[in-house]
Amino acid sequence: MPMNPRERTSKKRDDYYRDRRRRKVCTFCADKTVMIDYKEVNRLRRYLSERAKIEPRRKTGTCANHQRQLAVALKRARIVALLPYAPQHVRP
Repeated sequence: MPMNPRERTSKKRDDYYRDRRRRKVCTFCADKTVMIDYKEVNRLRRYLSERAKIEPRRKTGTCANHQRQLAVALKRARIVALLPYAPQHVRP
């Protein structure tokens, strides 16, 4: 039997909202941080992946302005050797 057109659209709408996730809040905006300091290594380490890459905004939830500041701070911390450029290799 053919489906009612309203049932079909509501099914699509339910699937659409099921896939949407709650937007993450920028931790720097929540803390009202004005500048991101490159010397705060423990805080910056959260924004690096296990491969020592900078995590994207969609994963961390930072706003665009703070993501740019974060990238600069991470790169400065790498230059001063506070953070690694590459992941540490584990020997067996």
